[in-house]
Amino acid sequence: MRIHYSLYGRLLSMQALYEGFRKVWKNKGAPGVDGQCVEDFAQDLESNLNQLLLELQEKRYQPQPVKRVEIPKDDGGIRLLGIPAVRDRIVQQCLSTIMTPIFDPDFHPSSYGYRPGRSCHQAISKATMFIRKYGRRHVVDMDLSKCFDMLDHDVIIQSVKRRITDGSILKLIDKFLKSGIMIGGVWQESELGSPQGGVFSPLLANIYLDAFDQEMKQRNHRIVRYADDILILCCTQTAAEHARKVTSHILEKKLKLIVNERKTHIAHSDEGVKFLGVVIGTHSTQMQEKKFKHFKAKVKRLTRRNSGKNLAMVVKELNPVLRGTVNYFKIANISRKLSQLAGWIRRRLRRLQLKLWKKPMKLHRRLKQLGYKPPFKFITMDSWKNAASPLANYAMPNQWFKDVGLYAIDEVRTGILLPVR
Repeated sequence: MRIHYSLYGRLLSMQALYEGFRKVWKNKGAPGVDGQCVEDFAQDLESNLNQLLLELQEKRYQPQPVKRVEIPKDDGGIRLLGIPAVRDRIVQQCLSTIMTPIFDPDFHPSSYGYRPGRSCHQAISKATMFIRKYGRRHVVDMDLSKCFDMLDHDVIIQSVKRRITDGSILKLIDKFLKSGIMIGGVWQESELGSPQGGVFSPLLANIYLDAFDQEMKQRNHRIVRYADDILILCCTQTAAEHARKVTSHILEKKLKLIVNERKTHIAHSDEGVKFLGVVIGTHSTQMQEKKFKHFKAKVKRLTRRNSGKNLAMVVKELNPVLRGTVNYFKIANISRKLSQLAGWIRRRLRRLQLKLWKKPMKLHRRLKQLGYKPPFKFITMDSWKNAASPLANYAMPNQWFKDVGLYAIDEVRTGILLPVR
C-alpha cells in the first residue's frame, strides 16, 4: 500500500484552483454564510482565486463555518445539511481531486455511493444479483442515525493518515472538520461530523466506512453499500441475525456511529427489500409506493387546470420531471405502472386543454379540422369525467401529445439490470 508524503504543493497553482472552481460552477449550489453565490465569485474570478492561492501558500487559509440548512425528509424527519462558502467548496474540490485517485481504487467493490463511474443502479443490480442468483434472500437492512453528523474527527484523520502523511493536508482537513456551524447567525462548534452538503464530505465518509466494508469482507459477509445505506445479504435467517450483531458491533464500537435499532431490521426478498427507492423482490423489482405517490403529487401540481399556463408551457415544465424520475426507476419492473400513469397524465392534460378552450365550440372546431363530421355533443369543458370522453380523445389523440413534445413514459424500456462489478 503506497503512502503519500508530499501532496500540498498540488494545491498551490492557479490551474488547480481554476479546475476546482469549474467543477463547483457546474454543480452550482446555494450560498454559504457569506451570502456569496457562485455567480458572484465568478464576477472577479482571477482576483478571488489569486487571494485564495496566496492564503494557501502562506498557510493562513481558514475555512468559514458552514451554513446550516434543514431539508424535510419523506418520512417527516429533517435532514441537516451544511453549506460551505464558495471559496471553501473550491478548496474542498481540489482536495477531493487529489485524494480520490489515492483512496478510491482500494475501496470495497460493493461500495457504490459518491464514487466515480458508480451509481445507484449498479448498487441495486448488485443486491439483486446476490438475492436472485446466489439465493441470499435474508437481508439485514442497516439504518444509521445521522451518519455524516456522527463521524468521529480523530477516526477520520487516522483513516486518512493510513495513506497520506502530509501534515499540511491533514491540518487542512482538520480545519474543515472544526470550522463550525452557523445556525441562525450563531456560531456553534463542530465536535463531530463532516457536514452533509459539503463537496468533501462524501469522500471522507467513504474513507471512514471503508474500515467497516473491509472487515465485513474479511468475515466473508456479502454487503452492498451506497453511502450510509447498507445491506448485508445472507442465505439463512440465523446467518442474518448473526450478521446484524456483528455489523452493529463494528459500526458502534469501532467506528463510534449509532445504529438506529428501530429502523434496522431483517427483511426477506419474498416480502421485498427496500433499497434506494425500489423494493427488490425474489422475482421482480418495484418502485417504492411512497416514491410513486410523491411522483404523482408532483405531476399533479404541474398539471393543475387553473395554473394559467398553456399546454406547451406545462409540457416543458413536466418533461424534466417525467424524464428524470422514469430514467431512475426504469431499473424496476414498472412497465404496467408507467402505462397506467401515462394514460392518467394525458387525461389531466386533456382536461387542462379543454378548460383553456373554454367553450365547446372550440372543441368542435378542432374536431372538424381533424375531419370528424358534426353534430357533436356539447360537453362541460372543465370536467374530469369529460376529459376521458370520446370527443376529448378524438380531438387530442395519444399521437397529438407526442407531437407537442410530451415525454412518452410508456415507451421506456424497464426492468433492465446493469452489469455489476
